[in-house]
Amino acid sequence: MKFISIENVCFSYAEETDPQPHVNAVDGVTLTVDKGEFVAVIGHNGCGKSTLAKHLNAMLLPDSGRVIVDGDDTADEEKTWDIREKVGLVLQNPDNQLVAGIVEEDVAFGPENLGVEPDEIRRRVDEALKAVDMYEYRGHAPHKLSGGQKQRVAIAGILAIQPQCIVLDEPTAMLDPNGRDEVMRTLQKLNREQGITVVLITHYMDEAVKADRVVVMDNGKVLTQGTPQEVFRQVELLKKHRLDVPQTAELAYRLRGCGVDLPDIPLTEDECIKMLEEAMK
Repeated sequence: MKFISIENVCFSYAEETDPQPHVNAVDGVTLTVDKGEFVAVIGHNGCGKSTLAKHLNAMLLPDSGRVIVDGDDTADEEKTWDIREKVGLVLQNPDNQLVAGIVEEDVAFGPENLGVEPDEIRRRVDEALKAVDMYEYRGHAPHKLSGGQKQRVAIAGILAIQPQCIVLDEPTAMLDPNGRDEVMRTLQKLNREQGITVVLITHYMDEAVKADRVVVMDNGKVLTQGTPQEVFRQVELLKKHRLDVPQTAELAYRLRGCGVDLPDIPLTEDECIKMLEEAMK
């Protein structure tokens, strides 16, 4: 079932005082996101992926085209808060989203601003912290947490609003490998167990391979999209547009170039080992 529909959206950061024409940060993008889907959006810096993310909960509005969220047009000001309850946005730096001195108070901030009853807030906070495995830290000060823990608290704060979709703008970019793993496990759990739609903006290919669908952006446009297998099979196209590929895909691509008969491009170490074993028989 279609949940978000992006229809020929264009957007630029043009300034009124600058007479020069501006290149669109998002340039004619048309996409859909199904309910319950996990979509990864990748592309080099400046390709428009973060700008696109901010259109999904009406933080930005298109210069032209439309974004429809669960039947509501983001350009309809009367629907803005309804849309932001349905689509939560998690930013790259968790410190920019943590506003309270205690973890549980921070998670309660969103529903409090929505006028949710105190008993319901308490229930939501507990459930959200349990969902991201941070319940035991509910009385801690956020500034004493690790980067991965802070980002999970930020996700819990969005969950307490009870969105149907979470959009994350490079949430692991400032984290170490352990923190990245914590956040990715949390997102996969929320998607698989609770059916929450996830749109992940990332430049880490090992994160993108865990999505249901990968969208590649370049110069404000959608370059290609498909399953991780379909996208990362296009090694030459991705390299041409200054993008990395998973290490296993890179290895398989080079081995194929040397004449090794591999049936496909593997995305995981296990897949790679299995294909190499078959090729050596």
